Formats: sequence, C-alpha cells, structure tokens
Amino acid sequence: MAKKKTRVRRKRQKKQSMLGVTLVVMVVLVMLLVVAVNNHRLEKKLAEYQEREQILTEQLEAEKKRTEEIEEFKKYTETKKYIEDVAREKLGLVYEDEIIIQTDED
Repeated sequence: MAKKKTRVRRKRQKKQSMLGVTLVVMVVLVMLLVVAVNNHRLEKKLAEYQEREQILTEQLEAEKKRTEEIEEFKKYTETKKYIEDVAREKLGLVYEDEIIIQTDED
C-alpha cells in the first residue's frame, strides 16, 4: 500500500511539475509576443522620427541659405550702387552729364 501511495504522489508531483513548466513556457511566450509587438511599434516610430529629422534638416538648410541671401541683400542695400539704382528706377533721377534717350513703345 505504501508503494501505491508513493506512485500516486509521484504522478501528482509529475503532473504539477508539467503544469508548472507549461505555465512558465506560456508566460515566456506571452512576454516574447509583447516584446515583439513593442519592438515593431518602436521601429515604426523610429522611421517616422528619422523622416521628420530629414525634413527638418532640409528646412534648416533652406533657412540658412535664405539668411545668407538676406545678408547679401542687406550689404547691397548699403552700397552706392543700390542707392543709384533705386533713384533711377523709382524717382527717375539721373546724373547731370547723362543724356536720356526715350523711345516710343507701343
């Protein structure tokens, strides 16, 4: 009878052991699935951020170029040539020794 009880105990322990192993494997698989899903989300976000970074870098370069152009125009507006050009175009002024030739344009 002792042998029978021992066998029953061993079977019960074996079942419990298998159940424990099965539960551990399932928990590990669930965790692996969660990690895989989060990894996919992070990779997608990374791609979006890299695209956004590229766009912002291009905008920054365009603004730097625009700033350079503005600086060049600022320097030009401080020259005598600019003052002469504006006086000719907007005010119609000329030097005393210049001869103006007007043509009739249809």
